[in-house]
Amino acid sequence: MKQTTPAIALRHVTVTYGDVPALWNITADIPRHVLGGIVGPNGAGKTTLVKVILGLLSPISGGVTLFGDARGKQRHTVAYVPQRRSVDWDFPVTVFDVVIMGCYHRVGWFSWPNHDEYERAYQALDQVDMQSHAHRPISELSGGQQQRVFLARALLQDADLYVLDEPFVGVDKKSEATIIHILKQLRASGKTLLVVHHDLHTVQSYFDWLMMLNVDLVAAGPLEQVFTKENLATAYETTMDIITPYTGVS
Repeated sequence: MKQTTPAIALRHVTVTYGDVPALWNITADIPRHVLGGIVGPNGAGKTTLVKVILGLLSPISGGVTLFGDARGKQRHTVAYVPQRRSVDWDFPVTVFDVVIMGCYHRVGWFSWPNHDEYERAYQALDQVDMQSHAHRPISELSGGQQQRVFLARALLQDADLYVLDEPFVGVDKKSEATIIHILKQLRASGKTLLVVHHDLHTVQSYFDWLMMLNVDLVAAGPLEQVFTKENLATAYETTMDIITPYTGVS
């Protein structure tokens, strides 16, 4: 597999809900080893794009490859952290139960995790500062703690590509700082990360690569090329005077 092959290649991806387009003819390459953000207004198609990348939604035209292969062949290389609001937090499981699910692609759903996997799960919880909560019901945690648990599950997968859908929504400042620190560590270790994000004020300090959507693709590429006043005005259909575009400081 050539290192120049993008982590994700999108080719003419179009998705509609009934007669309403959610994504229109999206073509872009997301390179390896970036901490990438997906930004755009509400209804821009950000979560829809994530679902297409993960194979949870089929486009009416176009396609996706991961690391140069068909998506199905690379499924084991992808870890996903969903939106908090999409999860049933009343399901009766403990924090550790959720995290250990991250190893099932290695051991199989009908096999019992061994001692090494248990150790790895506790290490993942320690990374997100949640080891002391391992045996608490997931429903008793705060929003930020719940999100850190789902990140620990993704860490246990030891994936090549991490896809996170709005991981900072509804979390406290400590959890947000912990999450972005871990994401930057993953990037430094050679992983690829793609994050749906809504807070334009933190884009410069969080990401080095950016995709800007509003159903159509506005721009995709290195942060300094994409995070501009012109692109922001196009994507959000208004002037963005309160947002400072790329300054070269992160």
